[in-house]
Amino acid sequence: MKYTKIAKSNYNLHIINTNKFKTIMIKINFKRKLKKEEISMRNMLVNLLFESTQKYPTKRLMEIQTEELYELGYRGSNYSSGIYNVMGFDCVFLHPKYTDDNIIEDSFAFLKEILFYPHVEDGVFAQKPFDIAYQILEDHLNSLKENSDLYSQIRLYEELEPDSVISYRKCGYQEDLQKIDRQNLYEYYLDVLKNDIVDVFVVGDVKIEEIEEKVDRLFKFSERNKVSENHFYKPELTRQDVNFQTELTDFKQSKILLGFKIEDASDFELRYVLNILNYILGGSPDSKLFQNVREKNSLCYSISSVSQPLLSVLLVHAGINADNYDQACSLILEQVEDIKNGRFDNNDIIKAALTYKNSMIEITESPDGLISLYSGIEYLNSDTLEVRNQKIDMVTKEDIVSLAHKLKLDTIFFLEGGKENENEYN
Repeated sequence: MKYTKIAKSNYNLHIINTNKFKTIMIKINFKRKLKKEEISMRNMLVNLLFESTQKYPTKRLMEIQTEELYELGYRGSNYSSGIYNVMGFDCVFLHPKYTDDNIIEDSFAFLKEILFYPHVEDGVFAQKPFDIAYQILEDHLNSLKENSDLYSQIRLYEELEPDSVISYRKCGYQEDLQKIDRQNLYEYYLDVLKNDIVDVFVVGDVKIEEIEEKVDRLFKFSERNKVSENHFYKPELTRQDVNFQTELTDFKQSKILLGFKIEDASDFELRYVLNILNYILGGSPDSKLFQNVREKNSLCYSISSVSQPLLSVLLVHAGINADNYDQACSLILEQVEDIKNGRFDNNDIIKAALTYKNSMIEITESPDGLISLYSGIEYLNSDTLEVRNQKIDMVTKEDIVSLAHKLKLDTIFFLEGGKENENEYN
């Protein structure tokens, strides 16, 4: 496998040359600073561009074309990466040796149609695809409360640090959606093409010169300022007193979430030590939370922890019976204190490091994974796989204890359901 980056005045080209797959994948990312009021707009835009184009004005015509391209797959994404938002547009198709010599050209041209020639009428997006994309996003926003896990996490992040990137709903907001029309969405689309930082990733057994020529010719990105800042966000200092919030729900099962901010962590701590700490605390079936809160004391239906190094946040999430709120909360905090006091052994560290290394191997097993790897290097200044595996072995017990002392409990959010549930959790 060989990685080549070609920095141009209007975009960055990243070619990951490997014969590991029968396919070629191209992904084009548009990146800009995250703004709350633009999240709904960007989600809407991704939905809309994949509904139709000038050349293929219906979804069915797009599907027919993908069939002609030997079942080419295409999709879009929109996600937050620290203080940035990234919209991704990709397609994956069979290598020419399994199809025909023109498949790269034709597949790139199909993606070009999606990005540069959307379905426009009278200088605005066409009504029908706009309505479809609008309905998709509206339905998703309206259904948030139906998913108690997702909704409770959203609410915790909103309470952790209101009006910061931590609190922004990644799916967007109903009030912002209602402000979107065909005209302002089209104007925003033009602004994205002109001003977003653009990265093009290509994975497969390809010739670098051929790919560079095709991307330059087919994707006419305008000149732009490509300066990118560090994606990492440093939270405000934690409160003097823990922020307790309770919200009632119609679900019988309750959700309790504890949000910790991580104060003054080093780069090594956020990238490596936090990964090991999270595994030991609640990131595996062997974790302290799972074994002590769920298995030994039967205080929850489910429990885990998840770390957000880009935001310097660690979250504990548990599904419980409402009557067990106090006990569960107390025992969760005991597990955090145990780590602060070094009540874990080196075998826990070894297992966590092995799991981390296995996840690094899995990254290389798919084109998606490889793009994730190299976009991390590009956007987050992440280390290469080799360096990551070396540094994860450098994490010591003392490192974990030190980082644990930087965990500051900021907010407890309780999504309270019924109290008549059974007490069996297995």
